[in-house]
Amino acid sequence: MSRTIGVLTSGGDCAGLNAAIRAVVTRAVMGYGWSVKGIRYATQGLMERPVNALNLGPRAMDGQMLQMGGTILGTVNTGNPFAWPLPDGSVIDRSDEVLEGLTLLGIDGLIAIGGDGSLRILHRLMKRADLPFIAIPKTVDNDVQATDRAIGFESAVSVATSACDSLRSGAMSQQRIMILEVMGREAGHIALATGIAGGADAILIPEIPVSLERVAAAIQARCQREERDWALVVVAEAVRREDGRLVTDGIVGEKPHFGGISGYIAERLGVLTGRVARATVLGHLQRGDRPNAADRLIASSLGVAAVDLLARHSRDRMVAWQKGEVVDVPLDDVAGDPRLVDPQGSLVAMARGLGICFGD
Repeated sequence: MSRTIGVLTSGGDCAGLNAAIRAVVTRAVMGYGWSVKGIRYATQGLMERPVNALNLGPRAMDGQMLQMGGTILGTVNTGNPFAWPLPDGSVIDRSDEVLEGLTLLGIDGLIAIGGDGSLRILHRLMKRADLPFIAIPKTVDNDVQATDRAIGFESAVSVATSACDSLRSGAMSQQRIMILEVMGREAGHIALATGIAGGADAILIPEIPVSLERVAAAIQARCQREERDWALVVVAEAVRREDGRLVTDGIVGEKPHFGGISGYIAERLGVLTGRVARATVLGHLQRGDRPNAADRLIASSLGVAAVDLLARHSRDRMVAWQKGEVVDVPLDDVAGDPRLVDPQGSLVAMARGLGICFGD
């Protein structure tokens, strides 16, 4: 049976998106003889007239795509079609335009590669569309429910770990405390993995309340015990100040834009320890690097599995990476609260066993 499916990327960019697109197109065309339309700029492209889409074929899906960061389809992380912002500050519902765009494309099913927020919106939209819908999780934050790994996380951790290695040499050379701020929004997965892999003395995450006095005391004790005069701290961007306030620099879409907590922590640790402390905000470098081998493997596996689900006439499912294998789960079990770090989990326990301080 001849079929045409659509594929889009939504939310923030990350490494591995093109590997997932490549897998979807290759499996659909070579495996089933289907056609694939790539929807540009997610729901925004579906609201354009004509719909902003292009035909995707296997000739353009060679191995070079595996190396490419970002997404060839483009993406957006603002502009909820259910509450589309207008210049005067008001909002309107443009969801019907998105659904009309899907109809105009003439597709028989949709695969969306998105993060926690994007999947919530798309799931709500697709409940009103008479189309099979399969989701693929991606986000550097790794906070999508029901999957151990989302596309982009492994590469982000690799970039952040490399930054730790670079900062350590500066800390050792100039006898400083170096604080590295990483992404993650409300989840501390990047900070936790980076801190362990990068040999940090302290890891500060939103899921564990932080006392900087305890962090300072732990740094002083470790420096004395190991006869050194430098330290390395990894902090997640959504860690709160000691007074409970979040450090943000405005609102992007419907969410606060985190960034800058490392500067506050550097100032406080400098006072508490009497040492020079410097902050580095890694920012979007975590998103834009070439995908590492793990992300290419995960993205390719999830992309193939998503097409296979459509071939089995499944709908409203998300492919997920659990215990090193691909499974699929109901989207109703996914599109809820973000998946956070378990303060009692094995990774936190292992980090404590290495003598890493969490500030509690």
